[in-house]
Amino acid sequence: MSKIEEFEELRPLLFSIAYRIVGSVAEAEDAVQETWLRFDASTTRVASPKAFLSATVTRISIDVLRSARVRREEYVGPWLPEPLLSDPYQDPERSAELADSVSMAALLLLERLSPLERSVFVLREVFAFGFDEIAAAVGRSEAACRQLLVRARQHMQAGRPRFEADRQKRQELATRFFDALKGGDVGGLQNLLAADVQLVGDGGGKAPQLARAVVGAENVARLLAAVYPLMARIDVTFEPHEVNGQPGAVFRDRDGKILHILVLDVLDGQIQTIRSVINPDKLGHLGPVADAWAVDHEVKQARRQMN
Repeated sequence: MSKIEEFEELRPLLFSIAYRIVGSVAEAEDAVQETWLRFDASTTRVASPKAFLSATVTRISIDVLRSARVRREEYVGPWLPEPLLSDPYQDPERSAELADSVSMAALLLLERLSPLERSVFVLREVFAFGFDEIAAAVGRSEAACRQLLVRARQHMQAGRPRFEADRQKRQELATRFFDALKGGDVGGLQNLLAADVQLVGDGGGKAPQLARAVVGAENVARLLAAVYPLMARIDVTFEPHEVNGQPGAVFRDRDGKILHILVLDVLDGQIQTIRSVINPDKLGHLGPVADAWAVDHEVKQARRQMN
């Protein structure tokens, strides 16, 4: 195989590693591209392209994450990962680990780890790399990597997210939720929400956003039932879509541009958390992005007309 063929075969794996380390689609894609440039510039034939490329993308991702941490400390409002509609890497033997590790809840939990802990955890727990490969990737001894993994597991176990294991049950509940949302059915929504459900929005100061998380089934149901019928009046539509391995939807304005992404955490037959990503910087990889401020202005006009 040529270099480019070897690289393209491994591209899905490299992106999946990078995304789990940095939590950003755009930055993961940049890390993968930089990995290709280094691979292409290498004058020696590597014994294992997979080992070389995985180590390279991991080291680049660690550097990216360290830089991103500074920006995230100054972020306006809650920070959420960039939504991922489909994970390019598939491995039937690791399907459960891959699905759980890409969820927004898991990625937010990974934020608690240091860049090295996060990288070791991702390589070992998600992708089942050997400690020799991990050590080469992060530039630490195997013994040090084992210690990093122990610490990472302790942090992750303390808040490890749990999800409804039955995919069909998740989808059925999500269908009922979006049907109730479309109809502005407060009672129907409230029946699907956990008592302590949270609604969290990420606008990053670049789009209309909640001042803080909305907590409680009644509060969340009333807010959703008040807002989404108004959005429908100005031709905002949505299509259900899996987001980061969980049920969700893509919302679009009347021109078909992406307005925001909604994703649901489902457990024990109820929705535990609703996350909305409306920051335009986090949606550009999905297609043309709507002007959320203009949509918000139209929604307010529609509300005044109804009153």
